[in-house]
Amino acid sequence: MGKKEVYTQKVLFVTKCMLAAYILTAGLLLLLAFMLYRFGLSEKVVSLCIIGIYIAVTFLTGVLSGRRAGRKKYLWGLAMGVAYYVILVIVSLIVNRGPQDVAGNMVTVFFLCAGSGMLGGMIS
Repeated sequence: MGKKEVYTQKVLFVTKCMLAAYILTAGLLLLLAFMLYRFGLSEKVVSLCIIGIYIAVTFLTGVLSGRRAGRKKYLWGLAMGVAYYVILVIVSLIVNRGPQDVAGNMVTVFFLCAGSGMLGGMIS
């Protein structure tokens, strides 16, 4: 296999992982919305659940990427966590039409996404 084919396979794998991660995130957020509707959860509980969803999803993408990578698993997990965060920020900026509502806890979310992705890569 040539370098171009290997590179194409890696890009395709990362794209598939990110797509799966955001499909899982959407499903879990829909479940959370149903629970909010059904049980009337407080704002604090909903915020904690959203952060928990971010952590769980980036952990799983870290595990998937670490298993596929074989070596330097933690770097692949870290890369997946950072990629998840970057897409999350871009979508938030587009939806909110500016950084004013987004910037509140994004540094914390960055470290949670990157750290849980890296942890998932190390465990795989």
